[in-house]
Amino acid sequence: MPGHAIKHGELRKAGVRITRARRIILDILTSTEDHPDAMKIFHRAIEIDHSIALSTVYRTMNLLEEMGAIHRHAFNGGPSRFEQAHREHHDHLIDIDTDAVIEFKLDKIEKLQEEIARSLGYDIVHHRLEQLSF
Repeated sequence: MPGHAIKHGELRKAGVRITRARRIILDILTSTEDHPDAMKIFHRAIEIDHSIALSTVYRTMNLLEEMGAIHRHAFNGGPSRFEQAHREHHDHLIDIDTDAVIEFKLDKIEKLQEEIARSLGYDIVHHRLEQLSF
């Protein structure tokens, strides 16, 4: 489910300097759908440019998150994983055996959440539903 690419121009307008390392990290994020963690991003980045440091990946991910360009997810208590923010709302299923992330959208779930929130006098701003079964 590819989304809109993180635009280098948008980041420049926000005052972010687009270094070679940041460009590589941005390209990795816009070309993947597997919700990589920082280590996976780092390993993919050093295949392109071996001079990229892990600390650069972490700083870039923090910056992009602060700007709202990416979302950070902590699935099943594992390391933070990332995806572009400029995507249509969706939910995630996580295969706990393979750590695979499966995206889906089901209107029934969205409507039920809205109905429950409304009946309790709330508006949904952000939601997270987890269920682990073994």
